[in-house]
Amino acid sequence: MNVNDYLLWRGDIPFSETFPINEIDSLILSRFSYLPFDKIDLLNNETIESISLKMNKLKEEDFKLSDDKILISNLGKSDRFKKLIVTDFYQNKSLKSEKQFGAITIHLYDGIYVSYIGTDNSIIGWKEDFNMSFLKCVPAQIEGVKYLNLVASKYKGSIRLGGHSKGGNVAVYSSLNCDKKIQNRIIRVTNYDGPGFDKSVIKKSKHLDVLNRVITYIPQDSVIGRVLEHEEDYEIVYSKEKGLYQHDIYSWEVLKNDLVKVDKVTDSSEFINDTLRTWLKNTSPKQRKIFVDSIFELLYSTSTDTFRQLSTNLIKELPSMMVTYKEISKEDKKLINDMIIEFVKASSVIMKQMSSLKIEELKKSILNKN
Repeated sequence: MNVNDYLLWRGDIPFSETFPINEIDSLILSRFSYLPFDKIDLLNNETIESISLKMNKLKEEDFKLSDDKILISNLGKSDRFKKLIVTDFYQNKSLKSEKQFGAITIHLYDGIYVSYIGTDNSIIGWKEDFNMSFLKCVPAQIEGVKYLNLVASKYKGSIRLGGHSKGGNVAVYSSLNCDKKIQNRIIRVTNYDGPGFDKSVIKKSKHLDVLNRVITYIPQDSVIGRVLEHEEDYEIVYSKEKGLYQHDIYSWEVLKNDLVKVDKVTDSSEFINDTLRTWLKNTSPKQRKIFVDSIFELLYSTSTDTFRQLSTNLIKELPSMMVTYKEISKEDKKLINDMIIEFVKASSVIMKQMSSLKIEELKKSILNKN
């Protein structure tokens, strides 16, 4: 049972103080910003019901995931969501500033819900994500603060923020850095499997009390949601998928009003997380910048804008990528190789540590039995 099943089960109960927003409702609203608003004639102050009618006419390929089309169809029929007003849709994608940002505001019974879009399928969107490995903040985070300050000044009431993937990261960053008067109105910030921050970003914030209102959810095989540091509370949800496919929120199991929880992440999640942390510890921001810039320079050299296009036309695009690679300086090529070797070293060390830990656990188990 996933969020679409939840809508069929609870969709007939409107929001109210008796039946307030829960963690599944928030997950749905966080995903809402991913819908293809740029492909319809979107008016300000439209209801979710009217948006649903317009999006039902779109093709499945217009949506990032096929489940998104099912979601908006269900939302349009749901008494819980269909009358909610939607405003202030905004998107800004810039190759020059390496920014991919989007947000939308949904009006609830007691205030607003600001939903930040996560990483789309564009190469520039993923480049901005990788930039987090060497930048203290990225353009989407700064844009998120501006957006929150703007919409919060226009509308009264309580404020909830949410986002999936990078959208969750932007939601947390915006709550930490928005105007103090606006921050006082925030009652909940929800990060669904979004990355954390460099420790200096958290320390820099003057109003850390907002972290008490932040919650992060990650699946048991989480990779993206465990990148960098998290100071806020987090819960582990059960996904029916494996590995990176668990990042898909439609794979997350729900039961009644709650996401299904598990006690701990998997060994593979721990392994990847520890490897990344070791790699980050053993490399400098400058090294990571050269590495990331060089890799994406190869991708930019193609005639494609998205990874979907690149995967379809990879053989066609390989010659242009090889030409670009030849133009990279010897020093940068050596650094790229060194960075890859450093990652392999880190993974080997972590693998040995985890193997030793498993052996120790086995010994203890045998001793306890005897």
